[in-house]
Amino acid sequence: MVTFLSILLSIASILLIVLVLLHRGKGGGLSNLFGGGVSSSLGGSAVVEKNLDRLTIICGAVWAVCIVALGLLLKQT
Repeated sequence: MVTFLSILLSIASILLIVLVLLHRGKGGGLSNLFGGGVSSSLGGSAVVEKNLDRLTIICGAVWAVCIVALGLLLKQT
């Protein structure tokens, strides 16, 4: 179980870093590299930002649960 949680934590950590870097900040961030800096009149970028926010929150929640679960499991041994 500890091995599974450790692997899940590693994947969630890397994914969380990528998702945070993809967010549009004051400077544009890495999202400009993937076409996020192009403004469109359709307003599709707002939907993408909302979905990116949701994915980041879900990934952060998985990361936090893994940290707590690992802490509890390692404390018992």
